[in-house]
Amino acid sequence: MFDIKMRPPMYDPEAVQPMRDELVYVGFEELTTPQLVEEKLSVNDDKTKFVVINSVCGCAAGSARPGATLALQNQVIPNDFYTVFAGQDRDAVDFLRQKYLSKFPPSSPSMAVIKNGEVIFMLPRHHIEGRTAEEVSAILIEEFEKDSNGQGPSISEEAYAKLVHAKACGSKIPMNESK
Repeated sequence: MFDIKMRPPMYDPEAVQPMRDELVYVGFEELTTPQLVEEKLSVNDDKTKFVVINSVCGCAAGSARPGATLALQNQVIPNDFYTVFAGQDRDAVDFLRQKYLSKFPPSSPSMAVIKNGEVIFMLPRHHIEGRTAEEVSAILIEEFEKDSNGQGPSISEEAYAKLVHAKACGSKIPMNESK
């Protein structure tokens, strides 16, 4: 699971696992290495790729993850959805920021829609903070309907009703001593 050549996670992996599971449950694929980021996002196939930089931040728990998962209940969604975790998948996040998000200040949580290797939409943290999950979802749905042609929802309504959003905040998760 952990490659010795990569920097270790900043937070206890067990403590943040529910925050990872929440996105995976609705169909996100985790990109844990720079190689996976490059493999999945560099493809020029005219498909939209939704990328969430997940975080232990309180706004990630309160509106980012719930907003992203709710948006994927729409009828029109991106073709593919990926996630990298700030403070966990550190090398993957750095690579994503350097190669694809270099025009934007580092921000977590944040969300981007990428098509043919180019960012066509960015939702940084300061546009997430202070908004409800429903408001974040509405922003994303508006963007999805402009540029995407994937068929939603990502999971059934019954499965979505069982989703439990992780409500932990990074301030309560101890830093990993091995960093």
